[in-house]
Amino acid sequence: TLLLAFTFGRLTRRLPKLGGPYAYVQSTFGDAPGFMVGWGHWISYFVASAAAAVAFVGYLGFFFPALSDSAMLSALTGVGLIWLMTGINISGVQSAGVIQLVTTLLKLLPLFAVAGGGFLLADVTDVPATNPGNESLPTLIAGLVMITMWAYVGIENVTIPADDVIEPRKTIPRALVVGAISATVVYVIATMGVMALVPQAQLVESTSPFADAAVGIVGDWGASVVAVGALISIIGALNGNILATGMLGRAIALDALFPQRFERVNGVGAPVSSLIVSSILASLFIGMNYTRGLVAAFEMLILLSTLTTLLPYALAALAEIVLQYRDKAQGIDVSRVGLVVAVGALLFSLFAIVGSGLEIAVYGCVLLLAGIPVYLLTGRRRRALRAPS
Repeated sequence: TLLLAFTFGRLTRRLPKLGGPYAYVQSTFGDAPGFMVGWGHWISYFVASAAAAVAFVGYLGFFFPALSDSAMLSALTGVGLIWLMTGINISGVQSAGVIQLVTTLLKLLPLFAVAGGGFLLADVTDVPATNPGNESLPTLIAGLVMITMWAYVGIENVTIPADDVIEPRKTIPRALVVGAISATVVYVIATMGVMALVPQAQLVESTSPFADAAVGIVGDWGASVVAVGALISIIGALNGNILATGMLGRAIALDALFPQRFERVNGVGAPVSSLIVSSILASLFIGMNYTRGLVAAFEMLILLSTLTTLLPYALAALAEIVLQYRDKAQGIDVSRVGLVVAVGALLFSLFAIVGSGLEIAVYGCVLLLAGIPVYLLTGRRRRALRAPS
């Protein structure tokens, strides 16, 4: 993820444009590759919104157990949360930014509390290593990368609303690297704490693992505090994701690769149509996957979202490699370190894609191919806009 962060940072300095990885690929390779990356990235965002809503319902079930017993009630709660956060984003980028800052600060305390409890009250070195499917080591690692990568999917969100960022060439690269490093520290110590405190058999089935871990530290009341912290954390993630989804749809529409309606904004700069369509699709994905149960639905959604994110990651890294060689052809100095980092980011993305598994790969391909009619339908407008005057 750090390789990706450094690569995105270099690309932002080159092309501080609305759209992030989509903008980098479209500018480097043209409309067709740009569309496929933008389409896949847009899919990954609204699927991620669905996954975040499912996770929210899982933690809310700690307080209202009936949610875990009723697929219909769970689905309706998740959909309601998506539309609440969509409404906040429609009220403007500034409102979304305030929510993001507040939720980020509030969520850190319970995460550190669980981490501290795990290190002080349990033995983090005594967590058993398992290989449930008896897979080969490369296959096992590839599968683990896909699951773990979910925690970092969205790192590129900060690149997408570049038009609304102060000094994007400086601010965005700094945010990428600092965000990746600080998140890694929090993730590692917090998950070690959970695994030390919660028996493995219980952890496999848990829909609220941090709350379950807190029970072992201070009892039920502490678990309630941690569960609230987890809910706040998920709201923050969902808020940022919905904002990025709307902005990405607008960026693609501005290049005439999405319907024109997506590029329109309201009086406070929010891309209303893009936000609404994205949230409708996220709501549909929640309904489609709830028959699997909470844990299975969450795993399915995060794998699918991660897969459709990794394609933009891979092609963005490839864009940086190509742009470096174009620089060299024009006599501009090439950064060897930057080139090695971009190659590493590309290879990592491809390795993680391999770990997705057949079912997820098939779903991902179907979703990507579903974009072809959209690309063809927007062709006339694209040709009209780019015809010589």
